[in-house]
Amino acid sequence: MFERFTTEARQAVVGAQHEARRLHSGRIGTEHLLLALLIQPTPSAAVLARHGLTRDDVSAAVRHYVGDGDLDAEALTALGIDLDAVRSSVEASFGPGALDRRPGERGPAGHIPFTPRAKKVLELSLREAIAMRSKSIGDGHIALGLLREGEGLAMKVLADRGVDTVELRRDLTAALAA
Repeated sequence: MFERFTTEARQAVVGAQHEARRLHSGRIGTEHLLLALLIQPTPSAAVLARHGLTRDDVSAAVRHYVGDGDLDAEALTALGIDLDAVRSSVEASFGPGALDRRPGERGPAGHIPFTPRAKKVLELSLREAIAMRSKSIGDGHIALGLLREGEGLAMKVLADRGVDTVELRRDLTAALAA
């Protein structure tokens, strides 16, 4: 399926992995796909922006729901725990970067798996492209896949921001047809 992805769609998938890392997530979810779509200079990103979606606002909303994954260094210091000393001790025993992988992460170091819902979004992006008789899958099709999937944190963020998803779908479809 990925061989049918345009450069922009591939960049969205890679960008989703970057966003998951940035937010210290062990999995790539729908929210990371949405964030990745917002950082590209594409017509689909412009449509999302016209609907009031910005990377900063969506990122803040995601952090509100799931946190940022960082330990509160000040709170731990108040308890007498020095994070730098802990890191040094662990790396002395297990090697440099031993704390960089998240617990339960499978696959090679650096690999972040997709959640089942995010995988479904990518599958639905193919269906959206087929329905539009497109020979390739663009970033706009991924956005339409998010809307078609209809659940997940990305949709929660859209709902909380008051985005009319029917209107957004119409505008994305028009941008892809242009």
